[in-house]
Amino acid sequence: MSDRSPILVTGAHRSGTTWVGKMLAASGRYAYVSEPLNRLHRPGVFLAPVDHWYTYISFDNETLFLQAFQDTLQLRYHLWDEVKSLRSLKDAGRMFRDCGRFNLGKLWNKQPLLKDPFAVFSAEWFAGRLGCRVVITVRHPASFVSSLKRYDWSFNFTDFLSQPLLMRDCLEPFSQEMETVQNQPHDALVKASLLWRMIYHVVWQYRQRELPCHILRHEDLSAEPVEGFMGLYKSLGIPFNPKVEARILKATSSENPTEVSKRSIHSVNLDSRANIKIWQKRLTDKEIIRIREYTADVADLYYTDQDWA
Repeated sequence: MSDRSPILVTGAHRSGTTWVGKMLAASGRYAYVSEPLNRLHRPGVFLAPVDHWYTYISFDNETLFLQAFQDTLQLRYHLWDEVKSLRSLKDAGRMFRDCGRFNLGKLWNKQPLLKDPFAVFSAEWFAGRLGCRVVITVRHPASFVSSLKRYDWSFNFTDFLSQPLLMRDCLEPFSQEMETVQNQPHDALVKASLLWRMIYHVVWQYRQRELPCHILRHEDLSAEPVEGFMGLYKSLGIPFNPKVEARILKATSSENPTEVSKRSIHSVNLDSRANIKIWQKRLTDKEIIRIREYTADVADLYYTDQDWA
């Protein structure tokens, strides 16, 4: 693919997709587009209904989404549809932000950069049909679970079980587990662990099928952010310059907080090195053991004993 192709940054939610997406957008070559497959997405950004979290798109159901994504990739902002949907001043603020990004992107001939964790199961379609270069972030399972625990976020597996194509193509081996866990509403740790396992089982299958994508561990980027992003820039054919380096250093400085405020969950300015094992402070020893045991079959593909120490 050309280095002028659009980019998709995906992975589980709370796995650093916002951070990676914004550090790539710091190149000045890309128009940053946030989460078109979010169920609560704005119609100005993406003019198609999204009925499920982690909606699965393949060549079998693409007619529901193809035109809308082609519009988004051409940075066509649907202003009137957005205006009709406004319900608050916050909505209006998002409209001005997104409309500005789209119009300036077109003016400066930028390519779109889609930051969307909810596209992770559809990465092959984004690459094969839309010509996207795919970047996938992986985050330590204990870190992922601890993040969901901190925000008290759960997940309803009905969003997966009610998508026949997703089950057929990706998640059928997990169907019984999902149905069992779905009936244990109070065990958020098991739910989050199962969600992590399924997502990164599918990502590993991408690697086995040699999908052309860049799979990055959040912890590696956090430990050596300048070197890590410099390597990613090089592999994507994006020029790396002092301005980009300065942005990365600002976002990862030890002067930043070790974790984001609950009121600004999408902030990307953190002490990246101190954040690597913040999960050890959020979780009990018993919880960590349970997460490791539950995710081991997939986690061992990405993480060693040292990563759990």
